[in-house]
Amino acid sequence: MEFKEILIRPDKCTGCLSCRLACAAAHSRAGNFLGAVAAGEKPRARIFVHRAGGKNLPLNCRHCTDPPCVDACVAASMHTAGGGLVTNHDRQERCIGCWMCVMSCPFGAIRDSGEEDPRAVKCDRQCAPGDGLPACVRACPTGALTYGTVDQFSASSREEFLRKWLQC
Repeated sequence: MEFKEILIRPDKCTGCLSCRLACAAAHSRAGNFLGAVAAGEKPRARIFVHRAGGKNLPLNCRHCTDPPCVDACVAASMHTAGGGLVTNHDRQERCIGCWMCVMSCPFGAIRDSGEEDPRAVKCDRQCAPGDGLPACVRACPTGALTYGTVDQFSASSREEFLRKWLQC
């Protein structure tokens, strides 16, 4: 069974940060950005956008097949859940704030919760409403973030390449 992934097309990212705002809002207690700010909450995104080599690049948890953060987590908070997701969403109370997961993640996709009693947080895909489309993907105005299987992404990349090549 192929799992869906959040996949990135860096050439389409403008650095608008819509994905970060949508992520932060979706993970707030209010469920929306204005409601969170009005309640005094400081929503924190679980996706990052960095500029490197003159390009913007959205980064989030890659939900690795053999996740180093799970191996490094001494409290068994990080774990692989159903659907291939790497999460601590349902075990966050176990997190002791040792940050071994942060140090082991090759993508820098884990951050602290920003709360008084900090816990590790990361993309947990708990932001997807009934249609299953993650908030960051839904908010991306340029299509830099897509949600599908690796084979679907690869096929669309081939089609895009062939369209450009045939127009030469």
